[in-house]
Parts: sequence; C-alpha cells; structure tokens
Amino acid sequence: MQRLQEIAPGVLVATGEQYTTISTVVTGQAGGCLVVDPAVSVAEVAGLAADLAAAGMTPVAGFSTHPHWDHVLWSQDLGPEVPRYASEPAVLVAGRERAGLISGVQEAAPGHDLELFGRLVPLAADTIPWDGPAAQVIVHDGHAPGHGAVFLPDTGVLLAGDMLSDIEIPLLDFDEPGQLDSYGAALDRLAAVEGVRWLVPGHGHVTDAAGFRERLAADRHYLDQLSAGRPFDDPRLTADWLRAAHAAHLKAVAENVK
Repeated sequence: MQRLQEIAPGVLVATGEQYTTISTVVTGQAGGCLVVDPAVSVAEVAGLAADLAAAGMTPVAGFSTHPHWDHVLWSQDLGPEVPRYASEPAVLVAGRERAGLISGVQEAAPGHDLELFGRLVPLAADTIPWDGPAAQVIVHDGHAPGHGAVFLPDTGVLLAGDMLSDIEIPLLDFDEPGQLDSYGAALDRLAAVEGVRWLVPGHGHVTDAAGFRERLAADRHYLDQLSAGRPFDDPRLTADWLRAAHAAHLKAVAENVK
C-alpha cells in the first residue's frame, strides 16, 4: 500500500495494489480520526493501522460507503469497538447478504477477521457522528443499495465510493429494479454537491474539481450509450473482468432489465 498522502488539510489517502483501492483518513480532535473504506488485503489494512499508530492517530469512527466485501473490512489494530457507520439500507443489505460477502472476501483477500467483518452501525442522520470535521453523507442507490458518498465541506473533498472512477466503468447492479435510472439519479446527486475541490474514488486516482466534472460527463456518456442498447466501447475497458461486466450490462439492457 502507498503510504498515507495528504490531499487536503487533514485528509489523507492510501492506495492499495489490489484493485487500486483507496482508503481515506480524516483527522479529528486530540489525535482521533475517521477511517473510510479501509482495504483491501490483510497486509494493506494492517499497514494502514500501523501508519496511523506511528503518526499518533487513533480511529474513533469508521464509515463504509456501501455493502460490498471490499468496503466493509476492519481489523483489531484499527480498534475492535470503534463504531463503523453506513447508511441504513446498506446495513440491511450487508446483514442480509453476509454469507455472500464472506465468500467474496475469503476468495479474493483471505485472512481477514470475520468477527469484525461487516459489523456496521446504521446512521441515524445524514452526517457521521464524530468529534471532527463535518462529514455529510449523500445516500443513493447507484452501484449498490444505500451507497453513501461522504462530502467534507471544510476541505471540499468528496469521497465517492465506487462511483466516478477513472479506471472503472460504472458498475450497475441489475439485480436491483430501475438500475439505469437509479445510477443516473446518483450522478445527479453527486453533481449537485457544491464546493467540490477534490474527488476521491474508491478505486482509481484522486482528481481535482475539473477532473470531477470530467468523470461525471464520462459516466453519463456511458449510461447514455448503454441506454441506446447498441454495442460500444469505453477507454476504461482495459481488464477482462471489466469487459465481462460491460458485456453483462449490454445483455441486461437488451433483455429490457432497466
């Protein structure tokens, strides 16, 4: 994992090798910090915890942007009793689909503490309750039910979860009804956030305000092309699994699963 890099005052990111996954840390009061989506291998999560300890930071809250296995990880070194929040719909999905999430993590990143895996607390409001900078949660159903982006208004940082990636196409969940509309509505919600200066995707690379707008346009273009129902290409289709996901999207639309 790349060591923590400060992208804005008090906001640090670390990028793992597996899936180019970004973990985010927001500094709070008296050495406390908020940890968002720590991932993804056991070694990477351990390295993140070690870096925080070396810097004199202690996790006091966590947040999972959505209920996929690589976004609900935790470790003893991050603090077994630290509350880890997610939107209420995301918590419900994580509980209902726990067996599948465990299967996914054991296959792709074995060795994680399954007692701590996916132990989430539903948010009672639209902000993360912690003693640090305001962290507003923007809930939508693009990519996964109850997906929650986090906006830090003090620094203009938007943590987008698995949206707005420069290396992944929009990944739609056609098991959910109306997914094309839901994904488009999610992009609209993110586009409406005022004051975005930095965008942090769950997978890919951090970008600035101009890059944020470019990625919104790229993802909207992908959805428009997909809705048209004709085969098309995208420059992000560089890996076999992404090409397979793209083919599945086209098939779903052809079968009128929108």
